[in-house]
Amino acid sequence: MIVSNDGNLLILNGQKQIIWSSSVPNPVANSSAQLLDSGNLVIQDDSNGRTLWESFQHPSDSFLLKMKLGNDVSVNARTVLKSWKSSSDPSVGTFSASLNSLTIPEFYVWNGSHPYLRSGPWNGRTFIGIPYVSSTYLNGFTLVPDDKGSGYLTFTLANEFLVVYFLLYHNGTVIKKKMIEGKQEWEVSLSSPKTDCDLYGKCGPFGSCNSKDSPICSCLRGFERNNVDEWNRGIFTSGCVRRTPLQCERNGSSNPEKEDGFLKLKTMKVPALPDQSFAQEIECENLCLMNCSCTAYAYDQGIGCMSWSGSLIDIQKFSGDGADLYIRVAYSELDKKRNMKFITAVSVIIGSIIMATCACFVWMWISKQKGMEIVE
Repeated sequence: MIVSNDGNLLILNGQKQIIWSSSVPNPVANSSAQLLDSGNLVIQDDSNGRTLWESFQHPSDSFLLKMKLGNDVSVNARTVLKSWKSSSDPSVGTFSASLNSLTIPEFYVWNGSHPYLRSGPWNGRTFIGIPYVSSTYLNGFTLVPDDKGSGYLTFTLANEFLVVYFLLYHNGTVIKKKMIEGKQEWEVSLSSPKTDCDLYGKCGPFGSCNSKDSPICSCLRGFERNNVDEWNRGIFTSGCVRRTPLQCERNGSSNPEKEDGFLKLKTMKVPALPDQSFAQEIECENLCLMNCSCTAYAYDQGIGCMSWSGSLIDIQKFSGDGADLYIRVAYSELDKKRNMKFITAVSVIIGSIIMATCACFVWMWISKQKGMEIVE
């Protein structure tokens, strides 16, 4: 590796042929390269100390402390992690990772042009689609947005003696590595995906994934399997379709007594591609209900009102954390839910009466037997 006469950083092979160049837009002859303690390799203009190029703006597969990942508005550049081709081949592979550029930032891993992993929206403290990464763990991470709905993610650690970084592996897995103190060994302390449910769109449109169920995919309430044969073979990407059409989709027919409503799903990973509104929580449902194309909504204190139109993709059921997701369904689907609750309640009451009656008869029989023993 050398600094050329025009100020660019070059990597040469054994025949002194250029195999890589920093390609500084406006290089200067009077420059030098320096590796900072942060791990950032920079090219500086020796005359004024100005940074001409830095490796943190052109990362490979590693996300280091103080690196800015996403859209760095200060230098108008987008930084993206790029995987190796294999564990032994450092050429650019098929996976990449960065923040998306939507109003609600999310961290994505892409396989070529297709989403592979998704973090869920950032709420100012954590990504709400990663339940096993708590807000306490993410203390030190900062997402800096700009006015165009993009931004960059960076992180620091309170303990400056810790050595930590994140790695985008060649197969799309994201792992966190930390140096074990005193052993000079790297330890993997976090890895994603943890289950197949973390894979983007595993259960298709209107499908929900739960790693504790078998099979792991099921249709949301009010929906049924789109392709039964594929589902029976363990292929779920065709997803689900609505069982009963919404009232607002029935050629303008309207019955105020049988309006569409919402089913509440607790502790969920919300679908991909949310729209954001700054409406209060109590207004969020009405905004969705008044828009026939709105198929779901959710509310988070740090994000506000989120809503979705069209198909819902990449939904997951968590055992804790996550968000409450409200799915729009036809009135008849709400009736089914209410009827099930009524049937369950009646069954419990009847069962209790039967058990009490049986217990009374048993008590009377035992008392009679004791009475007969005393007479004898």
